[in-house]
Amino acid sequence: MSAPRVLLLEATGPESGEIAEAAAASGYQVHAATDPATHSAYGTSLRRLLSGCLLADLSRPDRALKDIVGYARRIGADAVLTANEYLTPLLAQACAELGLPGNDPARATMARDKAAMSEAFALHGVAAPRTRVLTDEDELRLLRASGEIALPCVIKPADGAGSTGVTVLTDPARAADAWRTAARSPRGMYGLPPDPRVLVQDYVEGTEYSVESITQHGTTTHLCTTRKTVTQGAHRVEVGHSLPAALPPDTERAVHQEVERAITAVGIRNGASHTEVIVGGDGQCSVIEIGARLGAGHIGVLLRHALGIAPWTALLDTALGRPAHLTPARRAYASVRFLTSPHTGRLAAVTGLPKEGPGVPDVRLRTAVGQTVGPAQTNRGRLGHFIVTGPDPAAVERQAEQLLARITVVVDSDGASHCAGSPAVPGRARNREATRAP
Repeated sequence: MSAPRVLLLEATGPESGEIAEAAAASGYQVHAATDPATHSAYGTSLRRLLSGCLLADLSRPDRALKDIVGYARRIGADAVLTANEYLTPLLAQACAELGLPGNDPARATMARDKAAMSEAFALHGVAAPRTRVLTDEDELRLLRASGEIALPCVIKPADGAGSTGVTVLTDPARAADAWRTAARSPRGMYGLPPDPRVLVQDYVEGTEYSVESITQHGTTTHLCTTRKTVTQGAHRVEVGHSLPAALPPDTERAVHQEVERAITAVGIRNGASHTEVIVGGDGQCSVIEIGARLGAGHIGVLLRHALGIAPWTALLDTALGRPAHLTPARRAYASVRFLTSPHTGRLAAVTGLPKEGPGVPDVRLRTAVGQTVGPAQTNRGRLGHFIVTGPDPAAVERQAEQLLARITVVVDSDGASHCAGSPAVPGRARNREATRAP
């Protein structure tokens, strides 16, 4: 019996790389589909891992679909999957044409197009913030003048990801800036045309979580709930993830109920989902949005360390039509903290980073000294991270905060160096600053 052949729509990036490595470790033949520009940046180890690669024009989804389906048939692909949010609609269509496990192709764009997502949520009774879809700034001015939009509110692009282009608007004088941030923010991949629409959502007060789930043949298993640590201010950035989050049983049941409605609403039938929710002080859950993919920001790594679940292997099993092993092998706790820059300038140094060892399995700086950095306004602005694990949640959180407080990010700006540690607090994050002699 020959080894299964897996086609991965995009093989670069942390989560995609994990899937590729898990497939190769299982003895599968791993193929990738990407575009020429992205492929040119593939590293040597990734190229060696791949049995083949399709270079396609992903800016033209109809043409790309034809090419991907043709390539999958030529290699006899047993599974097609992706960890890339921008490619999830294309994946659903390809799986449908190939007769492989996948999501509903008629609704797949609803997990990408946030305007369509809000309509699907309303149709399926998902508890979600009221959302208005606008096409120009004049509409925003009219809604504000009529009193139909209350502050604070959230203004964001219809097709964004990773907090790109999102503003929490509290000052009416900043409305035009918020609109421009959403409408003009760089986003997307592969030259896909941006959606010009902008969403205005009611602001929901509470604690941010995400629910990581895998659905097989329409039956969903929730792997865990992840608590978010986010910055405050106009642009919210996730600077920490911790799991599994302990919610009161009644609250957890209510959250899972809303998440399952959201999964059904956007047609997720076979694959992962990452559902972002806010739980208010009264325990009420609001679904903010959903992605037809596993959560990014090293959530998959946290799952492995805390619960002994191999999410990438589970995704491969799901795509191959096999029962996925989703039962936790252990009951521990894991948390990641991200580093951010206090100022715009040249990254001069990062000192005080912890060393990898027992309880600290991963420490990584993704930004090189000498590069230009600035305060993170999206999740892409994070400079690096470290992960802490252990059996006791409170002890892990204390250790993560202590380690974070020892780190100094040194940024040269206008001839001066500035230092900032970034202690993280669930629900918010602050930068501590001290001027340092150049």
